[in-house]
Amino acid sequence: MINQERLVQEFIEMVKIDSLSKQEGKFAAYLKEKLIKLGLEVFIDEQAGQRAGSDTGNLVGRLQGKRKGVPVILFSAHMDTVPLGVGIQPQIREGAIYSSGKTILGSDDKAGIAIILEALRHIQEEKIEHGGIEVLFTIGEEAGLLGSRYLDYSLLQAEMGFVLDSDGVPGTIICQAPAHERINAVIYGKAAHAGMNPEDGVNAIQVAARAINKMNLLRIDEETTANIGVIKGGEVTNIVCERVILEGEARSLSEERLCQQIRHMVNCLQEACDQMGACLEVKTRREYPVFKLEEAEPIIKIAREAAKFLGLEVNVTSSGGGSDTNYFSAHGLKTVNLGIGMSQAHTTEEFIKIKDLVMSAHYVAEIIQQVARSE
Repeated sequence: MINQERLVQEFIEMVKIDSLSKQEGKFAAYLKEKLIKLGLEVFIDEQAGQRAGSDTGNLVGRLQGKRKGVPVILFSAHMDTVPLGVGIQPQIREGAIYSSGKTILGSDDKAGIAIILEALRHIQEEKIEHGGIEVLFTIGEEAGLLGSRYLDYSLLQAEMGFVLDSDGVPGTIICQAPAHERINAVIYGKAAHAGMNPEDGVNAIQVAARAINKMNLLRIDEETTANIGVIKGGEVTNIVCERVILEGEARSLSEERLCQQIRHMVNCLQEACDQMGACLEVKTRREYPVFKLEEAEPIIKIAREAAKFLGLEVNVTSSGGGSDTNYFSAHGLKTVNLGIGMSQAHTTEEFIKIKDLVMSAHYVAEIIQQVARSE
């Protein structure tokens, strides 16, 4: 059976190991030993680490199946945390694990890792027959999905994958998430004394304000969002600002709508510069591709049936944020993201309920059995 005490203690042990993005080496070494003790063949995807600028690579483990003709399945979670993840001191109260209030907790995504390990122990201890199982713990997810972006996909044999990296209670199945594109712009105006000869200047802040005022931002439609999140410019009040930096983004479940939105934002910037005599430098960068599966896909049926077997309420839904699922899907590996109950991630109020940790481990184990039954 799932050992709640072991699961909780291992999760607490994990979050105390610092593993900021690109600094996952110590945690990866810890997990490698865990996987080896569980009898998995372990590989380090070193080239991904080099390309991502991390001190380690993705960690891949493979457990041979005991049943033939069963699809190989992948379970994945990421090893890194956001910057507030140094010196985490978890606390247990009222049936949940919290951060101390000074840092994040790190359930995003060490809860996913702890759940996967406990489920593997469960199927081994209960001698449950299964097909081939692969485990992938990625680097740099919080820094732009670096591990899945640069993964050597030839290391994987899996035909379907389950990522444990979402909020929502167990039974939540994320089947689509948007593509994400960043926009970075620099507006060059002309400096002048703001009191003596302001008419000789071109205020880059004013140009930026005009451009932003013309942009359609925030919720564009049911599939698309956009935002300008950073503005930097100016030094003193008596000089007409000559340079402003803007940073923004757009996301959409539709590649066409995403491209339209980015063009719209760039056009607004260019038109404002042309009208007011400023110059524009603008770059866009795709962060990750769209991920979308139809609800009729076999992998969603498996996730549904496993949830129903455990008495969980099934919620097949979409997410407004990306995950490693986006890149797995783009490389042809049909994958869903599962809710594991993490709450208020990336904040000092982060917590996860112990019952959700335990149920998620049961859920992973049941998915393994559902796949084995599909022989």
